[in-house]
Amino acid sequence: MEASGSGFSSTTPPVFDGENYQAWAVKMSAFMEGSDLWEAVKDDYEVTPLPDNPIINQIRFHKESITRKAKAKSCLYTAVSPFIFNRIMKFPTAKDIWNFLKIEYEGDEKIRGMKALNLMREF
Repeated sequence: MEASGSGFSSTTPPVFDGENYQAWAVKMSAFMEGSDLWEAVKDDYEVTPLPDNPIINQIRFHKESITRKAKAKSCLYTAVSPFIFNRIMKFPTAKDIWNFLKIEYEGDEKIRGMKALNLMREF
């Protein structure tokens, strides 16, 4: 399922256009987990600097950690509409982007749902 060992799945991530955040968040977290990128979003780990005279495994792990964080951020950029991209491009990490989207859009759906219920009651 991986495309030439790049760490990205051959499928494209679900695109979020500002509607139905809950469903998108579930699909997106599963997509990123399957692409081995979810840890970079969920934990937002710090990449420790390499020690003096690092061994090959330390260099490899360091590079993979940096690359995984960059791919997670890139994946989130790809998974949103151009309007939403303009709002998230200022955030430095994938976790910051994820948290912004959650705060911005999760509450909106709850509010819309409550307004719809209130309108139905009034009708």
